[in-house]
Amino acid sequence: MDTSEFRKRGKEVIDAIADYYENLNSMPPMSTVKPGYLYKLMPHEAPETPEAFGEIQKDIQEKIMPGITHWQSGNFFGWFPSNSSFPAMIGDMYSTMFDVIGFNWICSPAVTELETVVMDWLAKLIGLDKRFMAIKEDGTEGEGGGVIQGSASEAHIVAMIAGREMVLERIRSENNASQQDLDAMRHRFVAYFSDQTHSSGQKAANIIGCRTHIVPSDDDFRLTKDALVAAIDEDRAAGLVPFFVCGTFGTTNTTAIDDLVGIAEAAAEERLWYHIDAAYAGAALTCPEFRPLAKGIERADSFNFNAHKWMLTNFDCSALWVADSTHLVNALSIHREYLPRVKGNTSFVKDYRDWQAPLGRRFRSLKLWFVMRMYGASGIRAHIRSHVRQAKWLEEKLVDDGRFEIMAPVVFGLVVFRVRPSAIYATPDGTVDPDTVNKVNADLVKAIQTDNRVFLVGTKIKGSDVVRAAIGSTIGTQENVELLLQVIQELTAKVISNQRL
Repeated sequence: MDTSEFRKRGKEVIDAIADYYENLNSMPPMSTVKPGYLYKLMPHEAPETPEAFGEIQKDIQEKIMPGITHWQSGNFFGWFPSNSSFPAMIGDMYSTMFDVIGFNWICSPAVTELETVVMDWLAKLIGLDKRFMAIKEDGTEGEGGGVIQGSASEAHIVAMIAGREMVLERIRSENNASQQDLDAMRHRFVAYFSDQTHSSGQKAANIIGCRTHIVPSDDDFRLTKDALVAAIDEDRAAGLVPFFVCGTFGTTNTTAIDDLVGIAEAAAEERLWYHIDAAYAGAALTCPEFRPLAKGIERADSFNFNAHKWMLTNFDCSALWVADSTHLVNALSIHREYLPRVKGNTSFVKDYRDWQAPLGRRFRSLKLWFVMRMYGASGIRAHIRSHVRQAKWLEEKLVDDGRFEIMAPVVFGLVVFRVRPSAIYATPDGTVDPDTVNKVNADLVKAIQTDNRVFLVGTKIKGSDVVRAAIGSTIGTQENVELLLQVIQELTAKVISNQRL
């Protein structure tokens, strides 16, 4: 394919993408293919000779498209949103054009420096404390800064490695410990999460090889200071070494907000690394009215949110900030002669390979730069606020219906609800068997997915089956949420009727 052919085919692909988005809301959101469908449709070896572009494009429509669940549909309410936008796509196109492996400043200075700039922009946009800025107001280098990771899972790993390094360095300094002593105690290191923390926390612990202590959340699904301190005391008495705690701003199950201030106090008292996972709800901090809910994040050691969830930036773009990069760089920096460093003023000369697990990295800041410039702060805030309004509207309509109960406060764009026990049927003593209630709600989720006009998922909280509706599509409108309500109401009637038979 030469440049002439590329121009022609590239325009065709842009047209196909635009057509896809214009028709997206009319497509069933969930793929219904069976496992192994694609293997049966594909040759079992790569082609020996080149194939025509038209044939490949045809296979996209006939073979790939049936196996796609349409996350960008306005009728997709599953898990959390995975926002895309045309400005972000254009930024990704430029990134692909440059195809830079930007592991250090020398690779391409613009790749490093744009990331430093836009991560400071983003930090200011969400109201982060100055501790997290890479560049101080006087233009000199700060101790902290931001870096784009591939996902919140990667951010968790990096934060835990930094936390472990911080505690190891302290033990080395205060106890004159040898490297052999430090190596011998690594298996005693323990990290703290609540039973509502995302699974990425446990996965990060598995990867770095530390223990975990899962602390029960309170009745509001929050990790509290008292519960955390009790867990730490228990582990210290058992000879373990507490080193890391994760607080969550907007849990996956219910968007609960942990006791961020109390956790900060405990982390400071116990000298733990304090990481805050705001993968979904962090985008809401672009709106000043949500910032009082995040009191305590200014005391964290690291903070992460996914711009690719609810802030119009295509996957992957997970923003991680540290208040002091020293421990992170010390833990991940490995010198090789073929990886030269720039000497002198390092304010804008960050070797981001020392801020992440991989060596290579894409030019991801471009798409974030395009989004922030083409939407502006006002456009991003309008995007967030519209979904919060729609979620509040859905909450109100479900309550007014009378058959549903809201299982967690609706703060952002997530509505967690279930069919009320009293809406099913009652036993002679006026109660409903909990297993029956769970079955009805699980059946409702299955019915909605089978119907396939809209897509959502269920979960369990405190042993109860519930339904999750996450509103946040870039192309979603009030009409999509009205369709969601209609489907819920129609299929609830059928599920209850079937249960009563």
